[in-house]
Amino acid sequence: MSSTPDSQVSSSVEATLIIVSIVVIVVKVVIVVVICIKRANIGSESGAPDSRFLTLTMDKFLNDMERENPIRFTSQQLRIATDNFTNLLGSGGFGAVYKGIFTNGTIVAVKVLYGNPSKRIEEQFMAEVSTIGRIHHFNLVRLYGFCFERNLRALVYEYMGNGSLDKYLFRENKIIGFSRLHEIAAGTARGIAYLHEECQQRIIHYDIKPGNILLDVNFSPKVADFGLAKLCNRENTHITMTGGRGTPGYAAPELWMPFPITHMCDVYSFGMLLFEIVGRRRNVDDSLPESQEWFPRWVWKKFECGEMGDLMIVCGIEGIDREMAERMFKVALLCVHERPQLRPLMSVVVKMLEGVLEIPIPTNPFQYMMHGIPYPVLPGHTTQTSSFPDSDSSQIPFSRFVPGTPIMTRYEIEIAST
Repeated sequence: MSSTPDSQVSSSVEATLIIVSIVVIVVKVVIVVVICIKRANIGSESGAPDSRFLTLTMDKFLNDMERENPIRFTSQQLRIATDNFTNLLGSGGFGAVYKGIFTNGTIVAVKVLYGNPSKRIEEQFMAEVSTIGRIHHFNLVRLYGFCFERNLRALVYEYMGNGSLDKYLFRENKIIGFSRLHEIAAGTARGIAYLHEECQQRIIHYDIKPGNILLDVNFSPKVADFGLAKLCNRENTHITMTGGRGTPGYAAPELWMPFPITHMCDVYSFGMLLFEIVGRRRNVDDSLPESQEWFPRWVWKKFECGEMGDLMIVCGIEGIDREMAERMFKVALLCVHERPQLRPLMSVVVKMLEGVLEIPIPTNPFQYMMHGIPYPVLPGHTTQTSSFPDSDSSQIPFSRFVPGTPIMTRYEIEIAST
């Protein structure tokens, strides 16, 4: 049976429509491909901004990921970065610090630990890497990485352009204004509060002092040198130590005796640091009259007698700064209390320094130094509760009296000045 003309026309139209549809689809695909090629060519001709953006983003991501954990450097990498350790920034009993720069432009401070491999070197190394290597806070110096090889044991830190705080406190040319000093004190307190109260495991620094407070290019403070630091579980109310830690003059009295220790030893050290920040002088100065020789005790006497104005004049504190200075002196007196459980938490210290929390009236923090009274290491398990808000100060048991005659006290102060 033959097809009719109408059916042939209908089939022809359907075929034509199919062909046209296919052509339209092909043309659209070709147009899309051409547009993509043109866009790609334009990007290539203009320096490929999309490609560059992705590369920079990925580079930043990779760099940030590397900072999550300390990097292990080779001795060769650090020798190249420091130009074979030629730019010395400073040195001490722990070792020497050199300035370095990596190929990506990152400036670093490389602390090379002195001495042959020993248990002490290993302990210091592990203390720093296990504490500062796993935490990040604006007021804590950042550890980029480390090297632990037979011929080199080193720690690589961010470079702090203005060095340590002690360089600015004890010079006649006072290039840091008092308001900035207050910010440095508050920032330092924030860093210590983070160690004590915000880390997964509480970190006790043990060596808070001006030489361990570093200043960046904007004079923002960062707590450094965790060679004596110790991690402790929050469930533990105290730790027992053998042998003293810290620096005489800044170390809490309990650190030099074989008794249980809490994080309140850092609070004491901060208090001693705070005295030096406000007074812009060392706490011990043999060149001054005997009444002023030990600054913290002189501050207490002036406060007790209501003569803070005289103190401000001697310290060269301007009238506009005196209210702030008095607040800082009061906080310092609270921090160095003889009894650890009566010292404030560092988070409370921050609030008091910022003026958002009323400061309790200090009591005599040096009672144990008066008239040969023994240091108040109470017999048995006598304790006293802290009066500060939000305080978690634990009860601290002590076991025996420790003599503290005026002669011994003076001898310890003289040691602290060396």
